[in-house]
Amino acid sequence: MTHLWVRAEQRPNEERVGLTPEGAKALIAAGISVSVEESSVRAIPIDGYRAAGCAITPENSWPGAPEEAIIFGLKELPDDGTPLRHRHILFGHAYKGQPAGQVLLARFGAGGGTLYDLEYLVNEEGRRVAAFGYWAGYAGAAVALKCWVAQQGSGLCGPVATYDSSTHLLADLQSQLVATGSHRPTAIVIGALGRVGTGAADLCTAMGVPVTRWDMAETASGGPFPEILQHDIFLNCILARPGTPVFVPASARTAARRLSVIGDISCDPDSDFSPIKVYDRTTTWDAPALRVHETPPLDVTAIDNLPSLLPVESSQDYAEQLLPSLLTLRNLEDGVWGRAEQTFKDQMERLGA
Repeated sequence: MTHLWVRAEQRPNEERVGLTPEGAKALIAAGISVSVEESSVRAIPIDGYRAAGCAITPENSWPGAPEEAIIFGLKELPDDGTPLRHRHILFGHAYKGQPAGQVLLARFGAGGGTLYDLEYLVNEEGRRVAAFGYWAGYAGAAVALKCWVAQQGSGLCGPVATYDSSTHLLADLQSQLVATGSHRPTAIVIGALGRVGTGAADLCTAMGVPVTRWDMAETASGGPFPEILQHDIFLNCILARPGTPVFVPASARTAARRLSVIGDISCDPDSDFSPIKVYDRTTTWDAPALRVHETPPLDVTAIDNLPSLLPVESSQDYAEQLLPSLLTLRNLEDGVWGRAEQTFKDQMERLGA
């Protein structure tokens, strides 16, 4: 019997999960065994999984799971160097030259396991079957606005934390904006037609922030793009890949500009293809803003698990998108799983593993 093992997330500030109790119940009805680890942080309580018929296992016990179990989590595994012998479903961030990703692939090579990277679960047309994109854009725009608010008081954005719902987030952000007065920043969103860009633009609109929406047509020239520097906030919502133009060159730090906040929602600073050349590392929940120039200020925010600011809504949305693919787990050789496995094999061959 196909056995899906939902592990607890082990990175800080990660409360999301890719399977809801309702989804687990559907998998069990389809003949798939489901184990769910207890979690001290998961936004969706364990009782719902127990009621759905899942086997409940201790937190972080997945290394000892049966050999045939498919381990399912969202974010990265503990960086302990151990060989990985299981089949894993997760966001690996390993196929675009990231140093940590190369280490991860080497661990799979050492253990004989397989990575089904959630970013590369695609349909026949090559489109992703599930993504947190909308909520990444929504939350990323919110954090960028928080950075702008902090600048109005000549400060740097302080720590961010989860919200019970998007309604709570909007109310909190509105109160912060009102405290700055009646002036509102302008924002430009690149990737505005995608899920990430839609979420970012929706948040800005809800906050009364004028938005310039750009997508592939507006960036087809390859740059430079001086219009970006003429906005207060730039929200990058495109997936970096070969051929992606540079949106913000290193020279932007000292250029004449209105731009004071960059929200790199796609958040891939160590990728060879990053379109933002003024920073080289992600930011954190405790320190969400990185100041890359002092006068006039230029702050970058680049948190790599933004949807976790709204863990319940983002989990429910993502899990609903992913469930049809999980229901096909008994046939790993074909469809989205077969394509993901072939992508993994191609990457391993490129590494010589």
